[in-house]
Amino acid sequence: MPKDKKPFRSAHWYSKMDKDGFIHRSWMKNQGFPDHAFDGRPIVGICNTWSELTPCNSHLREIAEYVKRGVWEAGGFPLEFPVMSLGETQMRPTAMLFRNLVSMDVEESIRANPIDGVVLLGGCDKTTPAQLMGACSVNLPAMVISSGPMLNGKHCGSDIGSGTDVWKFSEKVRAGEMSQAEFMRAESGMSRSKGTCMTMGTASTMACIVEALGMSLPENGTLPAVDSRRFAMAHMTGRRMVELIKEDVKPSNIMTRTAFENAVKINAAIGGSTNAVVHLLAIAGRLGLDFNLQDFDDIGAKIPCIVDLMPSGKYLMEDLHYAGGVPAVMNKMHDRLDFNAMSVSGYTIGENISDAKCYNDEVIRNIDTPLREAAGIAVLKGNLCPKGAIIKPSAATPELLVHTGKAVVFENIEDYKARVDDANLDVNPEDILVLKGCGPRGYPGMPEVGNMALPRKILEQGVFDMVRISDARMSGTAYGTVILHVAPEADAGGPLAVVKNGDLISLNVPSRELKLHISDQELDQRLAGWVAPVQQYKRGYYKLYIDTVMQADQGADLDFLVGNSTAKVTRESH
Repeated sequence: MPKDKKPFRSAHWYSKMDKDGFIHRSWMKNQGFPDHAFDGRPIVGICNTWSELTPCNSHLREIAEYVKRGVWEAGGFPLEFPVMSLGETQMRPTAMLFRNLVSMDVEESIRANPIDGVVLLGGCDKTTPAQLMGACSVNLPAMVISSGPMLNGKHCGSDIGSGTDVWKFSEKVRAGEMSQAEFMRAESGMSRSKGTCMTMGTASTMACIVEALGMSLPENGTLPAVDSRRFAMAHMTGRRMVELIKEDVKPSNIMTRTAFENAVKINAAIGGSTNAVVHLLAIAGRLGLDFNLQDFDDIGAKIPCIVDLMPSGKYLMEDLHYAGGVPAVMNKMHDRLDFNAMSVSGYTIGENISDAKCYNDEVIRNIDTPLREAAGIAVLKGNLCPKGAIIKPSAATPELLVHTGKAVVFENIEDYKARVDDANLDVNPEDILVLKGCGPRGYPGMPEVGNMALPRKILEQGVFDMVRISDARMSGTAYGTVILHVAPEADAGGPLAVVKNGDLISLNVPSRELKLHISDQELDQRLAGWVAPVQQYKRGYYKLYIDTVMQADQGADLDFLVGNSTAKVTRESH
């Protein structure tokens, strides 16, 4: 690990015995901090996305207090600060629109303040990647402590999973197989405690990936939110953070190319969210790593899914933790991972998990008896997606992974909602639903609408899956034969923009092909006649986002945020 004998960064604020030092220390003392708090000890920023509008993160103020205990114990000085919080279930038009804005908030809050290292408190889907993106752009020592998953949902004597069972129940209501009253009764039993989705949604996926990347202590990914051991982990995170600052271990030292390869493989093994793709690409972009969309297929596609968890399987996050969590998953993949990768614990990944055991082989299966073979993200190419599209085979219907059908086109989300349940909609189970205008620029923000609910007339036939294609994302809790992240998106003039009703489309996942069955000449003619939609957003962050957002294959970051600006600030404020 690298060492640095220089004074801590915060000394530029607090060690000066002049007017500037006086101002910095004096104002901080109005909170009751004693003189010795400014004696040159490391300052640990606690970047908190707590908010009552973000239910997943509503207990992070309490977790922050345990982080502070650990920092004080190790001789550091903890200072908590807020950043914008993204409540996936509450925000409109989509929380993803604001991921990059939060990353800017995190980055500039760290850089502008007397911080030597930072503990990132996140949980809900976009908070974790946003915080990591911002921290990487400053590249000061950093660790993550996640909010943790909720307890298992309960309804009518059975476990139910957030998101996944919502989609199932909703479809059953629309198909006439479940009463509205029963649907409403399930609502209160779904979310029984503080924490994130207890399915393998994006929040749990990113918490597990953080652990796989080496950016948290072991078991961060699965320990339930309300388990007292998460508070103990927060304490130990604060304590370790002080040591990490003294050792000057930065995110770039931990999140190497090797770490990302491990993360891609773990994402496949746990049946992780497709959203991990855009988030890992964006984080890698901030670090300047050579890591791209095709790497998800090349590195992870042949990795089996060994975790039997919703939406790919039947169990929930509580069950995964009690079965051994991510360390047990890693141990079962011992010949597939690079165990020499370092972690913020000060030990290699291999050393972290050397004693890990699996306590339930049904939840964490053996590598030779997986839930799904070759379950990693598949990256599709073809004339419909020149820059790529993705599908999660572990959540798809196997019989639909090779399929040809005619397109049933919805020009935007409003068009879809207006017509999907129309009894006169010309659609059959063999058709392919196509949704446009939901990419990074088009919506804007690339919402989780790619797992389009099927038309009512299809559900009434007892059919619950069809091939669906869009430039959108889907929730990590969702499932189905859903092709996502088509790039370029429709609003950027990609071929998706000119698909017409009745066009034949072929999907061949084994061959990694997504093809629109028209000639190159006709495709060129259609694109030449395409007219870009009039941009309705003229000011503010929406305009900045639309003008600068990159496509999904590049992580949907803002183009001017790629790379980093270090932690250096030379000018004083007085």
